[in-house]
Amino acid sequence: MQTDKRIDDLIVGPDESVARALQVMDASGDRIVLVTDEERVLLGVVTDGDVRRWILGGNDLAEPVSRAMSASPLTLSAGSGPDEARALMVERRVECIPLVDERGRVVSAVWWLDLFESPAPVREQIDTPVVVMAGGKGTRLSPYTNILPKPLMPLGDQTILELILDRFSAYGADRFFVTLNYKANLIKAYFADVETPYDITYVHETEPLGTGGSLSLMRDLLDRTFILTNCDIVVDADYADIVRYHREHGNTITLIASTRHETIPYGVCEVAEGGALVSIREKPQFNFLVSTGFYVIEPSILDRVPDGTFIHMTDIINGCLADGLPVGVYPVSERSWVDIGEFESLQDTLTHFGLV
Repeated sequence: MQTDKRIDDLIVGPDESVARALQVMDASGDRIVLVTDEERVLLGVVTDGDVRRWILGGNDLAEPVSRAMSASPLTLSAGSGPDEARALMVERRVECIPLVDERGRVVSAVWWLDLFESPAPVREQIDTPVVVMAGGKGTRLSPYTNILPKPLMPLGDQTILELILDRFSAYGADRFFVTLNYKANLIKAYFADVETPYDITYVHETEPLGTGGSLSLMRDLLDRTFILTNCDIVVDADYADIVRYHREHGNTITLIASTRHETIPYGVCEVAEGGALVSIREKPQFNFLVSTGFYVIEPSILDRVPDGTFIHMTDIINGCLADGLPVGVYPVSERSWVDIGEFESLQDTLTHFGLV
């Protein structure tokens, strides 16, 4: 049986962990992993949505991927033509369909990009104001930000801020609020000379107020659910699905959290009282969910933000939790979150979005 080598990097065994499937997904850049037996018979698929539901169900990423997979995946026969694949992709809004032979073995796959000119299935549109916190000094990118503010740092033919705004615009967002402080006039002058399909309202901080404190300046500007994002991160996810999740769960705040896989490169010792060694684990691995700096927020939160006070968004969230307000988490994969506030991350961002 001849197979398409392109899918080799998408295949995992049923006994491998969900964490491993997520790593494979991140490494390939696709949002799907194929679960097969040793004969390459397709047992199921795992998408980024499946992993999200698995995490939200309180399940462990160390569990076998067979427990998280969809055991009745969408497939086509190996002899299917492009018209059949196109019709099914449009109907089901999927980006990849495995092709299997008469024995159910994976032979190849078809991707949306192979059949359509547009980069992804038609996105559901959102009508959600977006607040971008762009007033910081960008000290992690010093000394370049001593001259050029972080929002104007170049990424290919765009600036960081343009990349962020354009990705929201692709989902229909057209009302943006950008907080400014450091080198505000440079940012305004740049966008005054750039044609955009959206409107930008600038909100000036006379002094740094933090990601939470800045919201006090928009109490009279935001009257419905809005998105808040830092200016040094990009979340490559379905923004419409994020907003829908927030509303369906009745959250006051939904924070987008990225999976994070960390390996301690040493033997980790557990020690009992008195110094006796209980156990030692060689290079243990841990999985975390970390906040990305991207939130969906109800406008009622603005009444909880004191005027003219420096406050972090995490402080506001902890206050909501203390008062029993619903705060939710929407997980995304590690690769779906790009922190572009450091030099090392800039190159990763360029590669991730095909800018180099």
